[in-house]
Amino acid sequence: MDESYPLIRITDLGFSYPDGRRVLDGLSLVFEPGLKAGLTGANGTGKTTLFHLIMGLLRPTSGRLEIFGRPRTREEDFREVRAGIGFVFQDADDQLFCPTVADDVAFGPLNLGLGRDEAHARVHEALDLLGLGAYEHRITYQLSGGEKKLVSLATVLSMKPRLLLLDEPTAGLDEPASERLVQVLNDLGLPLFIISHDRDFLKKTVTHLFRLEAGRIR
Repeated sequence: MDESYPLIRITDLGFSYPDGRRVLDGLSLVFEPGLKAGLTGANGTGKTTLFHLIMGLLRPTSGRLEIFGRPRTREEDFREVRAGIGFVFQDADDQLFCPTVADDVAFGPLNLGLGRDEAHARVHEALDLLGLGAYEHRITYQLSGGEKKLVSLATVLSMKPRLLLLDEPTAGLDEPASERLVQVLNDLGLPLFIISHDRDFLKKTVTHLFRLEAGRIR
């Protein structure tokens, strides 16, 4: 697959909420293939908003967004983006909606057009990778917050993404689960873009740090 272009190129991006609050103002960013970067900044500065714009869950009020070498403006443009970028929400309850863990993890592969057998194989692979092999038939809403967080990651890993966007991935995780997550992310070797206030976690998983301040990347 050609990765000669940046995975993400953002130029002069602006975003305001309907109440007029402007959180991004002339933000520019180039995210090269292979980059592992953390994104820090005070609460309310627009970090999660930026990830939602990249995924097409929100639309910018100004600027240009290119992902995988193509401009992205319409809903149809973001279908390829959502198939190629694994986005783990800050709140796992925003991501998990099926009755069982296996159903949730299989949802993405089935949506990509994979057959039942191949989707089931991906479920096993993703859960085993995270040490959740025994969770396949667990009822999702009965899981702890930390368990839901790991299952959310399994749902995106099952889609074989080209890039991972993780929003506060260690929130709700105990120390052993956090260390397991560090090991998994480092072993995957995928490009990473991680929002986190956990500086120790970032030191173990990323090589670059961006800071979002006054609507721009510093």
